[in-house]
Amino acid sequence: MNRLDQLLAFHLEDPNDSFIRFALAAEYRKLGQLEKALKSFEDLMAKDPDYVGLYFHLGKTLEATLQVDRAKEIYREGIRRAGILRDFHARAELQSALLEAEGFDE
Repeated sequence: MNRLDQLLAFHLEDPNDSFIRFALAAEYRKLGQLEKALKSFEDLMAKDPDYVGLYFHLGKTLEATLQVDRAKEIYREGIRRAGILRDFHARAELQSALLEAEGFDE
């Protein structure tokens, strides 16, 4: 059984587990299945918006599909949520991604 099949089996066992949902979305992204990755990340965001790790990866996936304006919105929402949750590492990572997306990384 490959990693994707394992993650799908775990997801069937517990479809509400945010970590499994995140891992599944990340695996789709890794495999180049960007539309599935986007849907999975967005579903996770709808179910568990405080899972701040998803915002960076959703934003990067949006950038990969040339949806840069939407990616910037996602980074901003992630920055806001990370601030509320006092996750300063995630907030800094998202701020850096936002600056890069806005063209200020040079």
